[in-house]
Amino acid sequence: MFYQCRAKFLSPALSALLLILLFAPQAISGPAGDEGIRADLPPGNVLRVENRRGGISVEVWGENYVSVTAAVEGPAPKRSPVIIGRTEQSLAVSVGRGETGSSPPTRVDLTLRVPERARTEIITTTGAIVIRGAPAELSAQTVSGNIHALLSPASGANITAEALTGNTAFENCAPRLGREDIYSKCRLGAGDKPVRLRSERGRIVVASPEGPRDQAIPSEARRSVPTLIGADKNKAGAGTPSTPLAGPEEVDEGDVVRVDTELVTLNVSVIDRGTNRGLKGLAEGDFKLFEDGSEQQITHFESSSAPFNLILLMDLSFSTKEKIGLIRDAALHFVNAARPADRIGIITFAKTPIVVSRLTDDREALRRSIGQIVEPRASTKVYDSLAYALDEVLKDSKDSRRNAIVLMSDGLDSTLPNVSGEGSTISYNELLSRVREFDGVLYTLWLDTTYEPLSVLDIQEETFDLAYDRMEELSEAGGGLFYEVEKLEDLADAYDRVVADLGTVYSLSYRPTNRLRDGKWRAIRVAVGRPDAVARGKRGYYAN
Repeated sequence: MFYQCRAKFLSPALSALLLILLFAPQAISGPAGDEGIRADLPPGNVLRVENRRGGISVEVWGENYVSVTAAVEGPAPKRSPVIIGRTEQSLAVSVGRGETGSSPPTRVDLTLRVPERARTEIITTTGAIVIRGAPAELSAQTVSGNIHALLSPASGANITAEALTGNTAFENCAPRLGREDIYSKCRLGAGDKPVRLRSERGRIVVASPEGPRDQAIPSEARRSVPTLIGADKNKAGAGTPSTPLAGPEEVDEGDVVRVDTELVTLNVSVIDRGTNRGLKGLAEGDFKLFEDGSEQQITHFESSSAPFNLILLMDLSFSTKEKIGLIRDAALHFVNAARPADRIGIITFAKTPIVVSRLTDDREALRRSIGQIVEPRASTKVYDSLAYALDEVLKDSKDSRRNAIVLMSDGLDSTLPNVSGEGSTISYNELLSRVREFDGVLYTLWLDTTYEPLSVLDIQEETFDLAYDRMEELSEAGGGLFYEVEKLEDLADAYDRVVADLGTVYSLSYRPTNRLRDGKWRAIRVAVGRPDAVARGKRGYYAN
């Protein structure tokens, strides 16, 4: 066993420290009390830890920086398996996929110590997750590994534990049953620190930290067997896809991707054909990409766990004093459900779009902004507001993050028959073209506001149907999904489904072997090397 780390995009001071540690392995291979490699937490306080080759142990401590050590089992690798990346807003710690010819890949277990202010996201596949203490915000998810959360009664943790096919055990608090028996909740102390624990096939245990110090990674978790995601039934919330997938989808020439110079980028979600459930945990090697039948080399790959810039676009034209509270609560639910590394922006609209919050990862600031949402008045400009949101994403997303817009509306733009007020200036067809060229994903949530017309001056059934159809068409053009929401009380469940679906989106980029810019259609096909797996999203572009 030995410890090593490899860093990328580090500050000069951290790089110097790393070189010293790399050439002095004994400095980080000592007892459990050793501090390992030091990495300063950026001002954004976001920490993302991903390990597909082992487990992760995280402990909250009193220092202001992050400590990282790695334990490697098996043959010594030629280079360090751990990558550390830092931006102004976030610190990322991940484990590489392993060296070519290594079968099975060398196991790597990570141990981190983090400041209490850290907003932490932890991801493993089969490895266990051990948590000691509650940071400011925590999200831990694994496919088949177990999760052990050791939290004191005074930790202030507000816990949501979700074990889809496993089970949960609370040893130091009485759990409250959550939605449809999918998850349980438990509050410790003040309950001001959100803690979300999710294991698809493992066990979740919440216990007090008293007693002998357990192993960083429990031995039984080391022997857990990888399981194909999507084998169990999908438990949908109230907002569910209107058209379940029955087989491979036919894609017409309207489903286009954006082409930036010679680089083609597309976002695809991968669905199990039998369960209609998204598949997570896929690697670049699971994908093959073809343009007009010729295989292309993938030059850039973003896993489903990569962060998003998320714009929540909410139609308030139908709201009342009573309903605005439901909309605020649903927006708060969306913020709480999103992953800590995702940046969120919020725009409301009726006649005029209002930026409630620009893209930020400051959850407290988002919650304060949501509390200031008020009931608007006047007509409805759905199309103008969506066009505005598309512009805002391009304006604010100057990094390499992926982009997504979530539109909640009944679709009744005031340009439609018998819908009162001043309508949008942009035509629906022009908006549709812009959505098709959007370098991101669009989800639409259609809220049912239909009623029985009392006269020919009221909105007729045909108009409601047209608004419904256009909301669905927009999501298809944007490579996302369309959801029906029967009433505002169901909106939080619909947001849950959107967040879950976003967690199955992969981003692939390539440089076409056909470099002609002749304006012709280029058909893209994505093949996934898993049984019954179907990739869906935008499937082509015009080579202009």
